[in-house]
Amino acid sequence: MNYSLSHVEARVLGALVEKEITTPEYYPLSLNALVNACNQKSNREPVMTLDEDAVRSAVRSLNDLGLTRYASTDGRVGKYEHRLNETFNFHRHEIALLCVLLLRGPQTPGELRTRAERMYAFEDLDSLHNALNLLAKREPSLVKVLPRQPGTKESRYTHLLSPAEDVVAEGNAKPDLPVAPRLDKVAEMEAEIAVLRGEIGALKQQFAQFRKQFE
Repeated sequence: MNYSLSHVEARVLGALVEKEITTPEYYPLSLNALVNACNQKSNREPVMTLDEDAVRSAVRSLNDLGLTRYASTDGRVGKYEHRLNETFNFHRHEIALLCVLLLRGPQTPGELRTRAERMYAFEDLDSLHNALNLLAKREPSLVKVLPRQPGTKESRYTHLLSPAEDVVAEGNAKPDLPVAPRLDKVAEMEAEIAVLRGEIGALKQQFAQFRKQFE
């Protein structure tokens, strides 16, 4: 079966996989926990600002595709879990790579090795390439190598659970993608620069006072 996941569906699926591996004590995830996992600022490219309705809608679509399901728990709060292992019978190194690609888009082998380490520690790049080849040879293929960009030494790999034209490249989001506004990031950087300038000014003043002692 060929899949055609939206950006939101890919983020939801990747977040469920990540949390199962990295924080199994809190898995399956409630809707609130899943929203937070999708919107977290670390290990995400791009950063999204999804609301509960968007995540709930994505889960319904993923349920229909057999990639997620509602988890049966004793609690009153409904929870969700992925079904990738049941669907594809993944090895752990395969699902770790696919998870990173779902959460962060196209990446080089070196980036994948570093970023997947929380879920699976590859001994070297050869072992990582072997895992990528396994994913590429599946039916249907789940990853592919992208054409090398001008001025770059390494090729990047992308997952194929989303249509090629919907793949987010270079960490940039499509205009219709619900991401954190760029203006917020600019304002945050400007504030950090202002703080650094203030600290440098204070250090200069302290140094001038220190030097006066020896004049």
